[in-house]
Parts: sequence; C-alpha cells; structure tokens
Amino acid sequence: MTNNSQLQGLVTRDFELEFSSEALSEETLTNMLADQIAYYIEHKLESLMSLMYRLDIPESKVNEILSLTQEEPTNVMLAKLVIARQKQRIFTKQFYQQAKLDDLEEQLQW
Repeated sequence: MTNNSQLQGLVTRDFELEFSSEALSEETLTNMLADQIAYYIEHKLESLMSLMYRLDIPESKVNEILSLTQEEPTNVMLAKLVIARQKQRIFTKQFYQQAKLDDLEEQLQW
C-alpha cells in the first residue's frame, strides 16, 4: 500500500467520506475533506472536536484556526492539518515497523 493510498484510507475512514475506488490526488482528497469539515463545523462541531482529539491533533492548533481570521477558509486549514497529521502517522508506522517473526527467526539462527 503506497503512502497516498494509506492516506486516502485513513482520511476516508475517519471522516466517513465516500469516493470511487480510484486513487485520488492529495489536492482532491484535501478538497473533499475540507467540504466534510465544513459540514461538521456547521452541523456537528462537537463531533468534529472529538474527532480531532482522537486523531491526536493539538487542541491549541484547532482552536487557533477556528478563532482567527485567516487568508484561507477555516475548513481548508483544518483539512490540511488533518492531512499533515495522517502523513505523520503513516511515517511513524513505517519507521517503527517491526520485523516479521519469520525474518526475526532467520536472523536469530546461528
């Protein structure tokens, strides 16, 4: 699974996005996520905040984006924050990935 497909899988699962089975560009994924976040801001702000907490996105960053007037729309900035966090998760999983047990047994044989 490539980074982009992993990213797409994480984001669509967490935010219940629906899309065709084709791979999306990061920009398209960000736009879809921004639309979903706009809906959450308008109708389910408490759920959005809970989701941000579960995704381990710092509350201070979320509150900063929600409270300040920015050049970019709030939903787009939050979408970029989510994408960045999910990329960090993917990197961390890959970096600290454990060796398979079969590989470990081969290494331990002498």
